[in-house]
Amino acid sequence: MSEKHIVVNGATLKCKFSVEPELDKLKVKTQNKHYANDKDGSAKLIATDKEIGKTLEKNTFGKCKKLPTGSGDYLPCQATITKWSGFYEKITLSNNGKALLEDSKGACPVGGPDCIEVKNHGQIAEPSEQNFINANPDVQNLINPMLNMAEFQNELNGIPEAKK
Repeated sequence: MSEKHIVVNGATLKCKFSVEPELDKLKVKTQNKHYANDKDGSAKLIATDKEIGKTLEKNTFGKCKKLPTGSGDYLPCQATITKWSGFYEKITLSNNGKALLEDSKGACPVGGPDCIEVKNHGQIAEPSEQNFINANPDVQNLINPMLNMAEFQNELNGIPEAKK
């Protein structure tokens, strides 16, 4: 099984019935204790299957193919998530919710089950000091020859620079 990312606040979602694929951002409203990919613990709340209702930033994906007007146009989407599928079953958060994964799908009363999907999980790679300490100096020097990675790692580890 390949590794899947947990969905966090600010993840982008899309609906397969959007006329012109518009994205909207997920807002975590059901819990404020559990964070992922956020070393400061202030912005990346974990999204759960309890994110139901109007839980998007704009609450629309543009015009909806399921809502034709009869004149060749479509009515605007009123995004309301009614249910999630494909969430992570093994952990229950304090709101009794299960964490959403990057392949979780949302249901809508107009589009039906699994019409809303995660386009981007919302996590951003944030290297820490430990990542630099563990980095392979040979590889890093090939990527950035201006940096002496071994010297930088020694500095991070508190080892004084050797006298020249």
